[in-house]
Amino acid sequence: MDDHDHDHDHDHSHLSEMEVRVRALQSLLEAKGHVDPGAIDELITLYENEVGPQNGARVVARAWADPAYAERLFTDATAAIAELGFTGRQGEHMVALKNTPEVHNMVVCTLCSCYPWSVLGVPPVWYKSAPYRAKAVADPRGVLDDFGVSIPADTKVRVWDSTAEVRYLVVPMRPDGTDGLSEEELAALVTRDSMIGTGVALAPAGEPA
Repeated sequence: MDDHDHDHDHDHSHLSEMEVRVRALQSLLEAKGHVDPGAIDELITLYENEVGPQNGARVVARAWADPAYAERLFTDATAAIAELGFTGRQGEHMVALKNTPEVHNMVVCTLCSCYPWSVLGVPPVWYKSAPYRAKAVADPRGVLDDFGVSIPADTKVRVWDSTAEVRYLVVPMRPDGTDGLSEEELAALVTRDSMIGTGVALAPAGEPA
C-alpha cells in the first residue's frame, strides 16, 4: 500500500461550520436525554410538508375565488385563515393586505424577523437580513427592483412592519386570464414572495403577471 497516494483531502463533509455545530449540539442534547430525536423529526416533517407558503397560497386562492371569503379575510384575517385550518405559532393575530392597481403592500420586520409561520412557513434568509430590513423602509421601490418587480410609477408602495403582536399576509392581485381556473390551479400561481410583497403572482404560463 506504500504506493497509494493519500495526499487528497479526506474532509468530504458538505456541511457548513454552523451546520456542523448544530449537529454536534443536537447530538449532545440527545445523548443527555434533553431532546427526543423523534420529536425533532416530527417538527421537520411538519414544516417541510404541512406548514409553508402552500398554506398562504390556499388562503389567497380562496379569496380570489370567493368574494364572501375575501370580505371575511380582510375584516378578520385570523378567523378567516383559521377556517382553512391554519392557526398556531406566529399566526395568532393576522392582518390581510390587499394589493390593488393603486397600492402595493410590502411586509418587513425592522426589529427582528417576525413572520407568519402558519401560512408562510420558515422565513427566508433575506427576510431576516439587516440590508432588507433597512432598505424596505428607506427605499421600498429599490427593494422591488432588486427582486425584479416592476410596478407603475403612480402605484403607491406601502410598507408594513410586523411585530410580536401582528403578522401580515399580502394578497397579491389576481392575474388576468385566470377566470376559469380552479382554486388549486390559482394557488399554484401564488408565490411566497408575492405574499410578502417582494413579488407578484404568476401568470397562468408561469411568468410574473
